[in-house]
Amino acid sequence: MSKNLYIAIEGAIGVGKSTLARLIQPEFKAKLLMEVFEENPFLSKFYGDRQQYAFQTQIFFLLSRYRQQLATPALLESGNVVGDYTFAKDRLFAHLNVHGDELALYDHLHDLLAEKLVRPDLIAYLKADTDVLMERIAIRDRSYERNMDREYMEALNGAYERFFADYDLSPVLTIDTNRLNIVRNPEDLALVVERIRSVLQQGTHQRSLLEISAEGLTENSRAIFDGEHQSLPALQRWHRAFDQEKGFSTDIFMNFFCLQQEIGELAREMTHALRRRQMLERDGMSAGQALESALAEQQQGLRDELSDCLAYILKLANYAGVDLEDAYLHKMRQNCDRTWDTMWTSGDSPNQAAAGGGAP
Repeated sequence: MSKNLYIAIEGAIGVGKSTLARLIQPEFKAKLLMEVFEENPFLSKFYGDRQQYAFQTQIFFLLSRYRQQLATPALLESGNVVGDYTFAKDRLFAHLNVHGDELALYDHLHDLLAEKLVRPDLIAYLKADTDVLMERIAIRDRSYERNMDREYMEALNGAYERFFADYDLSPVLTIDTNRLNIVRNPEDLALVVERIRSVLQQGTHQRSLLEISAEGLTENSRAIFDGEHQSLPALQRWHRAFDQEKGFSTDIFMNFFCLQQEIGELAREMTHALRRRQMLERDGMSAGQALESALAEQQQGLRDELSDCLAYILKLANYAGVDLEDAYLHKMRQNCDRTWDTMWTSGDSPNQAAAGGGAP
């Protein structure tokens, strides 16, 4: 990478921004740019009465964050920078808490200041369910957060989701932290570092590590988009060359952890589809129509996550020395000659079967 990088960690209160920033600092040989929030004299009063102290709290944060961010260019001259916040998120909090003429004044001041600041080369957006955030906030037990309202945290979490769904001023990598413990589990931290490195090496702001297009790739990489190179063995060969070209980790265990992460994201998409189908059925839609509609709404997410899972399966097969097409056909031939006492139907336990495993 030719220039020094500015990586910012973002996410709702309690998600682990500062912890991750400190842990990845040595990995990227970076200087830390940590938010100074304890000095805000209105913060504890804000959590006690958000309506009365929102404007004062937000203006103090805006100017404080601006002064801190002015130091970014100087820090970048001597190396990479990792920060535990972005200046952009200040507006997110303002629009959640400030209203009317005060919000208009805030927006005017924010726009004047923002244009003078350096934008991150990558934002790692950490997300977690509200209950998980509330638990983490309780564990760290900061005095001014003890009156944290769950309803406010739910609104803040939703505001973050909407904010980064449309954010395009810097590349954004979304990381689901619900099942991660980067402090106690070194493999979780290694997974996060690998994902950040992969996105930086790709030079893309797509959420998925392997969601790519032909634009800007070498001739070797473009080969995958030709019909002649789209058989399963060809995809394995392409991934082997692509990983080498992009400098992706070839550690089989690291890629297994990445696959687990992608399966978790696929599970989230499937859960959304299931809940949507159930809601449509309660509203009177037939079971078949409800399922079709729910899957259509989640179609893009399912495409993305299934593609990511397949990419890591291909990579794992490469690093394990497995010809995936040959192995799959061999396994299916075995299944064709087998019989089962109970076929897996919609009413049977999923433990009875696994496609390509113990059952069809």
